[in-house]
Amino acid sequence: MRVIHFIFAIAIAIFVSSCSYRQNQVLFEKKNAVHTVGDSSVQTNGIVKSTYHIQPRDILQIRNLQNIKYIVDEVPQSPTGGGAGGSASQGQTYEVDEDGSVALPALGHVPISGLTRIEATKKIEGLYRKELLKDPIIELKIVNLKVTLFGEVGNQGNLPLLKDNTTLVEMIGQAGGLTAAANEKNVKIIRGSGANKTVTEIDMGDINSISDPRAILQNGDIIYVSQNKQAIRTNKLQNFNTIVQPALVILNTALLILTLSRQ
Repeated sequence: MRVIHFIFAIAIAIFVSSCSYRQNQVLFEKKNAVHTVGDSSVQTNGIVKSTYHIQPRDILQIRNLQNIKYIVDEVPQSPTGGGAGGSASQGQTYEVDEDGSVALPALGHVPISGLTRIEATKKIEGLYRKELLKDPIIELKIVNLKVTLFGEVGNQGNLPLLKDNTTLVEMIGQAGGLTAAANEKNVKIIRGSGANKTVTEIDMGDINSISDPRAILQNGDIIYVSQNKQAIRTNKLQNFNTIVQPALVILNTALLILTLSRQ
């Protein structure tokens, strides 16, 4: 009888462990002091400025908001310089050449490498105002920038980094949010390459993580959301069940045969 009671207890434990668990993240509740870091991209007043500088082979999407189709009033007859493309509603796309310049309609090659997006926008706008267009309003996006998300998010993979100062919260939202198994207290941002690689841990249970300057994303960042303890424990129990259940079936069958043979 003791053996049967033991087997019954194990069966109950397996049943309980196989049950699903509720999502138990607690987001944006704690009110700890905001972390500060010695980063040149963070101003003393807490405002973060974009530090990405345009590089050769970057892809720029440029349009004049006075005419949403093209930079100038007429359609370019053929791709110029680094190449032009894109839909009319989005404007044209241009690749920055190896020499750091971008070939633009009516302007020719404009040196642009090393400038931030805002600086490049103002330069191109000023040149068009001087040479061709009346009161142009230039919109410039760097469309090849991206971050990579892994782990417990709705949709893993690469996501474009289209605007300045995109936050971790915004990017996770674009990825479908956290899964039920996510550990919201330890979201890692892996930045840099080689010996310069850094890992920043963000606690999304802290409301100050929304404005934490360390959570402003940069091109090439890798975001990893690990499993919470409950999910890890459940996975281990499920793996244990996979091994134990066949043995229990064999043992139960043997006990049944033994019991019947004694009757």
